[in-house]
Amino acid sequence: MDILRWLFDAQIHIGDQSLLVREVLGNLFGLLSALGGMRRKVWAWPVGILGNLLLLTVFLGTVFGSPHPINMLGQAGRQVMFIVVSVWGWYRWKQSRDDAGTAVIPQWASTKERVFLLVALLVGTGILTPIFRALGSYEPVWSDAWIFTGSLLATFGMAKGWVEFWLMWVAVDVVGVPLLWSAGYYATALMYVFYGAFTLTGFFVWWRTRNRELSKMAQVETAFPDVTVNSGEMQRK
Repeated sequence: MDILRWLFDAQIHIGDQSLLVREVLGNLFGLLSALGGMRRKVWAWPVGILGNLLLLTVFLGTVFGSPHPINMLGQAGRQVMFIVVSVWGWYRWKQSRDDAGTAVIPQWASTKERVFLLVALLVGTGILTPIFRALGSYEPVWSDAWIFTGSLLATFGMAKGWVEFWLMWVAVDVVGVPLLWSAGYYATALMYVFYGAFTLTGFFVWWRTRNRELSKMAQVETAFPDVTVNSGEMQRK
């Protein structure tokens, strides 16, 4: 219990500003999860869940006694969403690794899937904005709704193995930095700046990985041609 009490009360003082230790730890766990995701490691999911639990207590400021008496319902809600989707992603990646020896093979989303991501981001933001405002979320509420919706879609895309999920995170970070800074969540805002650069790197890493996998598949097909095609040609002769 003493450890839990320390975790909830501990702060880092920088000048006249203070940072919650659990906010810093939650973001560090999130960073480790992102690093694991870029390397396609299954452990990225449970590590991310630990970070989500910590950040949930941070963004429900009035509930858990945060020094920032501000509730950011979109930020808090997305931690719950992360946990739910991460359990599914954890299972999906683990199952893929057990079947084929690798957690996931990056692939490009189809045109239809890309349209879905864009439309879902806009529609989700539009639907959630008045809901979050009615619940008393921090202004501008549309930013909170955008971050929530984009985070949901990015996590879904990561579980599916879509390369584009990294770009969805970039869209989240661009809006998240000014919102979090204005609300006084400086540690998370600074982490979002870093995440923005990191997610761009992850995008290109997965892009190269996808090209490499396609090259391997082409080499295997050349070395071991489809016998059914050859058999069919012999029968026609």
